[in-house]
Amino acid sequence: MSHGGAGQEVELTPTLALATLSASLGSAFQYGYNLSVVNTPHQVLKSFYNQTYFERHGAPLDGTTLLLLWSCTVSMFPLGGLLGSLGVGLLVDRCGRKGALLFNNIFAIVPAILMGVSSVARAFELIIIARVLVGVCAGVAYSALPMYLGELAPKDLRGALGTMTEVFVILGVFLAQVLSLQAILGNATGWPVLLAVTGVPAILQLLSLPFFPESPRYTLIQKGEEEATRRALRRLRRGDDVEAELEEMRTEERAERASGPVSLRRLVAQRSLRWQLVSVVVLMAGQQLSGINAINYYADTIYVSAGVDPMQSQYVTVGAGVVNIVMTIISAFAVERLGRRLLLLLGYGICGSACLVLTLALLFQSRVPELSYLGIICVLAYIAGHSIGPSPVPSVVRTELFLQSWRPAAFMVDGFVHWLTNFVVGLVFPSVQAGLGPYCFITFMALCALTAAYTCVVIPETKGKTFVEINRIFAKRNGVEIPEEIEKVAGVSLHLPTTPTKETAL
Repeated sequence: MSHGGAGQEVELTPTLALATLSASLGSAFQYGYNLSVVNTPHQVLKSFYNQTYFERHGAPLDGTTLLLLWSCTVSMFPLGGLLGSLGVGLLVDRCGRKGALLFNNIFAIVPAILMGVSSVARAFELIIIARVLVGVCAGVAYSALPMYLGELAPKDLRGALGTMTEVFVILGVFLAQVLSLQAILGNATGWPVLLAVTGVPAILQLLSLPFFPESPRYTLIQKGEEEATRRALRRLRRGDDVEAELEEMRTEERAERASGPVSLRRLVAQRSLRWQLVSVVVLMAGQQLSGINAINYYADTIYVSAGVDPMQSQYVTVGAGVVNIVMTIISAFAVERLGRRLLLLLGYGICGSACLVLTLALLFQSRVPELSYLGIICVLAYIAGHSIGPSPVPSVVRTELFLQSWRPAAFMVDGFVHWLTNFVVGLVFPSVQAGLGPYCFITFMALCALTAAYTCVVIPETKGKTFVEINRIFAKRNGVEIPEEIEKVAGVSLHLPTTPTKETAL
């Protein structure tokens, strides 16, 4: 993969490719795997809960208590993700981007052990505790990984590498779906191994990631180590000519020093970052509230309501996983050619249309049984649309909207919104589906339309632009002053926004 930029060929070097593979496998993969792994074998796990309770108390669990325990098992994962997202800012500043990813493996290996021994220990509580811990792992990874990849990549590959977060989330989902089949590990004897598999990519990352560079931007701007930054860039780029990129980082560093110390409170009060912050909140909320995790958490239920035989729904789920992978990989190659905005708008357009047609198919399938097939096609179309834009592209854009020092605080807000809306959808969707029936998908259609409208009006195209150039675009929308030209990087005039002292409050 290569792109021309500023008259220079930009290549995906082996070091950059392998660093991306190592970082993504032990991070985003964990998110996807644990998001999906309890979906298909839920009956087997509920049976273990019931049997364990009977062994202790001589009586089976009543239906209400069993449902409550299972709801906790599912919802503890996004709750852990929420906790992880709140600590990621401090972690990436103290340990670095790579260091945060390495430290985060604790929250994958420990729960893998707990879930692996839960059957022998006859303790279903270990699964619930482990789901919180592995959720923390996913929460840290979902913010730290795109930060690390976005800062490793040259600007003309930033979009492609940024989508790797979602590519590996989807690969994790797909592997979980395959391993969860009853013929493989989704059965009464195999489920402890199925849940413990999450420790394997964590160990692989611990063995490989230390050999790759820390984020050059973190090394220069936050640690002040210019020579170490130069060495890292030379390893990540083909050839020794890294001075132009180094000078761009120095420009960003001077802007960081001028802006003063960074905190979450200052971020919220900073007028020069107002629309960037609102955009991140809208993108993350739109990504989740548009309904993708309602599909992930309750796919089997949706397929059965669309007329699929319950024994065959697990295979339809795997087929949907294949669609998800293919479209996400297409997005990774298209994001630097078609741009971020077009993929977002196209994706939300497909998702909204699929929700509308799915509603009609579910309403009339009792009269026309053949419409059940149309319902399945709509679900697959929705997954394809989400995979090409709303799922992968926000991971790219959220890294691009903020300069270096603001990024950790911004990602705390971003992660909080992502996991809170994820948790809400997982918790509320079954009740909404029970109350509204097929009309619940009209709600998702409306949210797709609103997010697309915001994207069209507010979010600029960021393809091929430096972080400082993107900051300059938003300065005009934020209504802040732009000082005289302060630097030229690679022949492009760059301006940095400043906020008058009297206009710093929201």
